[in-house]
Amino acid sequence: MTFFDSLKEQRWDDHRFYHHSRINQSLHLVSACSFLVTYVLLFTHPVAAALFGWTFAMCIRQVGHFLFEPKGYDEENQATHEYKEKVKVGYNLRRKVILHTIWGLTPLLLLVQPSLFGIFEPHTDWRGYLQHLSQLWIALAAGALLFRTVHLFFLRDVQTGLVWFTKILTDPFHDIMLYHKAPLYLLRGELLDTDHVVDEDDIADEDLTPKSS
Repeated sequence: MTFFDSLKEQRWDDHRFYHHSRINQSLHLVSACSFLVTYVLLFTHPVAAALFGWTFAMCIRQVGHFLFEPKGYDEENQATHEYKEKVKVGYNLRRKVILHTIWGLTPLLLLVQPSLFGIFEPHTDWRGYLQHLSQLWIALAAGALLFRTVHLFFLRDVQTGLVWFTKILTDPFHDIMLYHKAPLYLLRGELLDTDHVVDEDDIADEDLTPKSS
């Protein structure tokens, strides 16, 4: 399978297995737009990018998965929630809890250890505190992305890891394309997306085992 075929497959699995809720899709749309703003801010105002990206864009993205996505048996795809969590390529809910716990503890750690064990010059005001916190959150985001990518090199293969890396970075663009109509469906009273039928012209003869996050 080529790189782009694998990317297409991971994106399809991500959609059909983990984005049934129209509320979750709508939140992903808001998150995707917010992440595009974060990408721009990262090169101009990195402190604002880190704070906005983690506290708003990332949190909005994960709320849908934890609160609104169905956790029961997936009749359309004939898979249990437990099975999908087990075979997920990226960060499943358990891994996300660990990641967000670390994220939530970093502000407290920086208050207790202003120098972060000698890494920073201790901050003397809130401006300095936010500067150091943003650097920590940027490092956490990069570390989480690179850690799982390299981990996948050993769990699966190098291509799977690189494909997942590419997918995560381009998800905001793809999510806008995929979920831009989700709020309209919600206004019509449709809470679940039942249109997860495989397009045989696009995904003919592919292995439909869930592979993405």
